[in-house]
Amino acid sequence: MKIFVVTPTYNEAANIETLVRKIFGLNINGLNLMIVDDNSPDQTGQVAERLAKDYPIQVVHRAQKNGLGTAYVEAFRRILERENADYIIQMDADLSHDPAVIPRLLEAIKNCDLVLGSRYIKGGGTQNWDLFRKLISRFGNIYARVILGLPYHDLTGGFKCFRKEVLQNLNLTSLSSVGYNFQIETTYRAHQKGYKICEIPIIFTERKAGKSKFNLKIMLESFVKVLLLRFRR
Repeated sequence: MKIFVVTPTYNEAANIETLVRKIFGLNINGLNLMIVDDNSPDQTGQVAERLAKDYPIQVVHRAQKNGLGTAYVEAFRRILERENADYIIQMDADLSHDPAVIPRLLEAIKNCDLVLGSRYIKGGGTQNWDLFRKLISRFGNIYARVILGLPYHDLTGGFKCFRKEVLQNLNLTSLSSVGYNFQIETTYRAHQKGYKICEIPIIFTERKAGKSKFNLKIMLESFVKVLLLRFRR
């Protein structure tokens, strides 16, 4: 069994080494990591290259910051074309996603095609969020569920595990979301194709180091893109 964890980075030098050590400290056979760095000014890419000397890590260097969605698409395409991985996990690099959840994702994927790490089912939650962030996240998920007619509780989360067949059949080049709406779009496309999607509870912890990428532009993109997804043929 071959597994790839994918994490995009931009200015995550304060977090990436801790993340890497936690991931590989799980001692999971066949586990690999692909880091997609968007030319981080804080030298995250260089830190990742140093870590790649000691761990099974591939580092993809992009010339500029081009959005979360495009980073994932580039990584997924590389893995599918060159690595023949069985499972692909995506997660944030800022330690908001606990690597200790990875074994639970891999256990759940045995009976599903796509596993969502969910903050909004029993046992899930968030830590260190203010009321505004909680309300925005809740509203965003309810809005996406209603507009797209989906039964899943956490559509905007980024801790997910795919069977390779799902990504092979999503037509990655057709995905239109650049930012965080990418999470909604991939789940929606998988649902449309009839794949079995399940959720497991996770605790999302707000980053301790670095600056959050969440902003008004991301919120507006998600609002508009969800509508476009609904009416796109």
